[in-house]
Amino acid sequence: MKYNSARFVASYGTSKQLPESVHPEVAFVGRSNVGKSSLMNKLFGRKGLVKVSQKPGKTTTVNFFAVEDVDFVDLPGYGYAQVSKSERARWKELIEGYFTQDRRHALTVSLVDIRHDASKLDLEMIEFLRAREIPFIIAFTKADKLKSMQRKKQVAALCKQLAATGDAYFVVTSAEKGDGIDDLKAIIEDAVAQEIASR
Repeated sequence: MKYNSARFVASYGTSKQLPESVHPEVAFVGRSNVGKSSLMNKLFGRKGLVKVSQKPGKTTTVNFFAVEDVDFVDLPGYGYAQVSKSERARWKELIEGYFTQDRRHALTVSLVDIRHDASKLDLEMIEFLRAREIPFIIAFTKADKLKSMQRKKQVAALCKQLAATGDAYFVVTSAEKGDGIDDLKAIIEDAVAQEIASR
């Protein structure tokens, strides 16, 4: 897959606006400020394609990007408290609305910041994906912020915290250094191939 051919397609502000799902879809979801935009840019090998902001909570729409015949979906970050209740409710509707539609869910990449304990919202998101039988992996982000021993310790701790969700494949990533990007690409391509074969 030629990731650097990625192009922006469209943004949608409500789940009702989402177009019919015609290609395999790879979605990215996680808490605000987890590094979602940066990781997607690293995956695409493009610096500014997915908008990155120093302020969390800036992704307020569902954004579609296309790589060949695969759609990459950037979902709003969850858990950012410094917005109105109505705006948080709209984000929740967008995320849940996307996942509950009849779509070609090839893979969802659920992002968790490696530096912190998994939050209640992280656990709920992963349990939601499992309950909906949506294929997913967990990507631990910002690995470059920790030294090697700290990283191993945090991975072990997070895996223990997330064990309640059952067996889940994970990859340790860094958008800064490129750690885990090749592994993530291989997982995505395998998931897309499986989705196509299942049709």
